[in-house]
Amino acid sequence: MKFARVLLGALCFGSGIAVSFVLAQSSYPPLEVLLSSGKSILGQDIVYPAGKPNITAAVVTLQPKDSTGWHLHQAPLFAMILEGELTVDYGNGVTKQYVKDDAFLEAFQTRHNGTNTGTTPVRILVVFAGSDAVKNTVKED
Repeated sequence: MKFARVLLGALCFGSGIAVSFVLAQSSYPPLEVLLSSGKSILGQDIVYPAGKPNITAAVVTLQPKDSTGWHLHQAPLFAMILEGELTVDYGNGVTKQYVKDDAFLEAFQTRHNGTNTGTTPVRILVVFAGSDAVKNTVKED
């Protein structure tokens, strides 16, 4: 039964169908949902890129006053601030500030620049839901 739930969840994830399970088993650990959304931080619908799926997880670290530089993501991206403070400029006067424990689906196909506006390093957990057909991040020159 457990395998069937895992297989069904994987199939639904791969096909873009949203499914939620409530497991009645007492041995299943508690689940704390950090984020559940079909839209990015800018309200964009999440659209998976064509190609063979490829999940990439990483931690980005920026020192105080450092920035990512202007870039965009070609794949949906989950981000969570592990420590520190980040301010992201999305252009056209739109900025958002994120602090420890903030979780969000980052803008994609939209250029933006993140800057550590705090006094300590900022560490960001990022998980790209990409594919072999697109780059996760495209930096501007």
